Amino acid sequence: MSGLRFRAYSFDTPCTVRVSHTFESLSAHVELDGDVPIYPGDQVRVHGAEINPPFGEVRVERRTATVTHAGWLERTWTRLTGNLDCLSLLDVSFTDRRTL
Repeated sequence: MSGLRFRAYSFDTPCTVRVSHTFESLSAHVELDGDVPIYPGDQVRVHGAEINPPFGEVRVERRTATVTHAGWLERTWTRLTGNLDCLSLLDVSFTDRRTL
């Protein structure tokens, strides 16, 4: 971390957006230009119209993104609650059977 910041701050940066709508993959990825670190609680908002390629295509576009770095308090809160939210992914069963 570049220092202890108590307030959030924002800046714009160019980025590459890759949206895939194929049989193998349905995904969207954003790659920010430069070496922009992203920490818990930070937000990245990509500007422009939605990219909705037809089935079987992959689209790559250049866009501008606004990166909002969280302040110290929001970052700490996100780390604490994020660890607790992972517990909701656990599936615990109290059945007598050994196989489900």
